[in-house]
Amino acid sequence: MTDAEWAAVRLLLPVPAWFQRQGGRPEGCHRQLWDAIRYLVAGGFSWRAVPADFPDWGRVYAFSAAGASTG
Repeated sequence: MTDAEWAAVRLLLPVPAWFQRQGGRPEGCHRQLWDAIRYLVAGGFSWRAVPADFPDWGRVYAFSAAGASTG
């Protein structure tokens, strides 16, 4: 994802509760999570096939599920 693409997408993502000091725990860099989701969708891979250079597959899945429920 280019920096210009990320700038456009970042504005659409919700601000995490932990960032607003409302509890919860940090889920990691949104850009890394978003890149992992794009990787899985583009390749048609399963969630557990997320490569090691991305966050853990469970965190990626939880991030995508949270985004789907807010839309």
